[in-house]
Amino acid sequence: MKPEGAAAAPSRAVKAAPHGDGQGRLSTVTLCIDGASRGNPGDAAIGVLVRADHSIVREIAERIGVATNNVAEYKALLRGLEEAASLGAATVHIQSDSELLVRQIQGKYKVRNETLIPLYREALARLRRFDHVHIFHVPRTRNSGADGLANRALDAKN
Repeated sequence: MKPEGAAAAPSRAVKAAPHGDGQGRLSTVTLCIDGASRGNPGDAAIGVLVRADHSIVREIAERIGVATNNVAEYKALLRGLEEAASLGAATVHIQSDSELLVRQIQGKYKVRNETLIPLYREALARLRRFDHVHIFHVPRTRNSGADGLANRALDAKN
């Protein structure tokens, strides 16, 4: 899902996928996701680190235009799920430092913000496509890879 009007840095493959099915598909991936906004709303970007068997499979750093931090967090989730689906993953582990996003996806918090509702619904629809999904809140210090990617996208010149 490419955001409208956003200048995006291309994602890049870092290593060949380990322990796949021989056809480039992976059974399990871990997504480390982060959204960043300089200003709220302001210039925003996403960072997604895709791991399989403790190896980095993809790094995604993309600008998404002007957005709030919470919108950027959801866009990072959606982009990560898109990548996991393209890799053929059946099981997805998601790590985010956004307590709001994680608790909303877990059903522990209600989604009241009108801007987040369609993103939330899209995320649930995409999550249903996987056999198993686990989403975890992690401290910001444990999400530095995704945070760094989001900030790299923000720092990149158009």
